[in-house]
Amino acid sequence: MRKGKSDISGWLVRPAGGPAWAVLVVVLVASAVHAGRVTSDGGMDNAIVVRAARTWLAGGSPYDDPHFLYFPSAVLAAAPQATLPPEVLRVLVPCAVTALLALGWACALRLHRVPLGSRLAVLGLTGLAVGFAPFGHLVRLGNWTVTAAVALPLALLLAGRGRWTAAGAVIGAAVALKPLLAPVLLLFLFAGRWRALATAVLVPALACGAAALAMPDPAGFFTRTLPFLLHGDDCFVRLYEASPAAVLPRLGVPGVLAQWLAVVAAGAGALCAYVRWRRADPGPLRLSETGAGLMLSAFLVSRPSYDHYLLVALPLLLAGLPYAGSVARGAWFWIALVPQVPGLTWPWLESERRRAFKDAFTLCVLAVTVAWRARAGAPAAGDHTRARPEPEPAPVPATPF
Repeated sequence: MRKGKSDISGWLVRPAGGPAWAVLVVVLVASAVHAGRVTSDGGMDNAIVVRAARTWLAGGSPYDDPHFLYFPSAVLAAAPQATLPPEVLRVLVPCAVTALLALGWACALRLHRVPLGSRLAVLGLTGLAVGFAPFGHLVRLGNWTVTAAVALPLALLLAGRGRWTAAGAVIGAAVALKPLLAPVLLLFLFAGRWRALATAVLVPALACGAAALAMPDPAGFFTRTLPFLLHGDDCFVRLYEASPAAVLPRLGVPGVLAQWLAVVAAGAGALCAYVRWRRADPGPLRLSETGAGLMLSAFLVSRPSYDHYLLVALPLLLAGLPYAGSVARGAWFWIALVPQVPGLTWPWLESERRRAFKDAFTLCVLAVTVAWRARAGAPAAGDHTRARPEPEPAPVPATPF
């Protein structure tokens, strides 16, 4: 990244001042402390996993709870939390989730060769924490989606440095905790990285197989959880799902038609991601936009699909802002985020149970914007400057992030 450029990209990659860092620290600490005050047991979603681990430690099946939607390996991963008192979890979990989100943002920046001390590093994370409602939702819920929000940019960072097998191991470990990143396996297929693909499949398979042997109901995920995910029969959960398959029936569209529309949209998005990968232009945008496109396409059809899932893909796109022709340079990228501004009340959508309509708008517009960017040589939607690859920056010393 060239710091001497006169446009916005040059300004963004220059070092941030002390006041900006102070504001970021205050914002993140306030977010974590607030979550600790208003939640118990580390957040509602984290509590589900911890409760499943406690049930297993007591000799029961974690899949007795229909809301436990994880692989058996997640039970073992949550076991240490099950031994901690709620007073500790309500402080520890929000802090851990906030730190992991910051780590994921750091990985996204390094993928795009943006310095971690830059203005974009500070302002981007501050903007996500203050101006993007799902950030606060994820911290308060303690949802394990945060593992995917870290694993995807880290895996792409490793892949960008030629360490594809390590990237596959990272994706596999994340899938073992929560199967959210399974669509990223297509990226290894696109790239023809068969060893990385095998690693990404074997790691969760071995972890889940070993953990299942310790469960009283080894096949519980397939006999209980998988049918629940396929049919989405939980009325409470359905109110918060953002996928078109869940939202369109609430507008009067027949459920079967809504499901097929979502499947077609997801397939089209995956095809556009493949087209984006095949357009092998230099720079990190190829990895980030292909990975984000695959995940957004999957969210269009997955059940459930929540607003905080967007934090898996959004930082990858936002970190590409200094590059000409990136998705974040287009107007529609920012239009998609408007409904997620905290405190902005929309008529007829004031109820918390109608938030899914705003989330669906953001998800669909982002997915379409990324898919549009996949067209060869096309700028992001709304960006009328000619898209061109950014010149390769000077080599950056290898860092952990």
